[in-house]
Amino acid sequence: MMHQRYNNNPLHSPQGILFIDKPVGKTSHSLVSALRRRLGVQKIGHCGTLDPAASGLMILLVGREYTRLSDRFLGQDKEYIASIRLGIETDSYDGEGQVTATSDLVPTSEALQDALLSFQGEVMQIPPMFSAKKQKGRKLYELARKGQVVERAPVLTTMQVTLLCYEYPHIQVQVACSKGTYVRTIAYDLGRLLGCGAHLENLRRTRSGSFHIDQSIDGAQLDSPSLPVEEALIRHTAEWNHDLSRACHT
Repeated sequence: MMHQRYNNNPLHSPQGILFIDKPVGKTSHSLVSALRRRLGVQKIGHCGTLDPAASGLMILLVGREYTRLSDRFLGQDKEYIASIRLGIETDSYDGEGQVTATSDLVPTSEALQDALLSFQGEVMQIPPMFSAKKQKGRKLYELARKGQVVERAPVLTTMQVTLLCYEYPHIQVQVACSKGTYVRTIAYDLGRLLGCGAHLENLRRTRSGSFHIDQSIDGAQLDSPSLPVEEALIRHTAEWNHDLSRACHT
């Protein structure tokens, strides 16, 4: 088991794990930069980026001892609350892209429930063009920004999509999924199945592995002296060590 080494001794740099609630409009990199300023530590990484328009749980790893654990966290399953807008399809599958199609078709609740059956269990998913996934050494979004669309190989994912609310044209779903799943693609594929088109309107990550958004601190306040970042670092790392110890003894 890895033990927490952060304390008030100036000879030791802060190290550990921090759960942050990323606000809409902030980039993942900006949170890392703010935490570097706050803690005076350069070696900080995150476990799974979120688009600027998305919000929710991010796991930040502080110090060399913890940044090398990033693969362990990246492979964990995630959970999201997603809002989907029917009737408008975009090239990026979200609200940031150009509108490519519109429709006045209003799907029934029964049609929606039937369509959602296609998003349960193992699902072959084609990554969106506007993504950081690489093909022949180039990121897909670099090609997409030049107006290029290339064939993408489908990827096996695991997901469980649960309907929370439907008030046309808005759908809210809970998505529990494996690493590498694009919730934007779920929105796009759902719109295609319903015959009206759709795009992802809002996304919030609520869980990563066994850690929940309720455990996080406000990412919008990282530069504020009133936010107890150092105490949260100690507490979150202790919680992770506790979960790790319990897992090793079961």
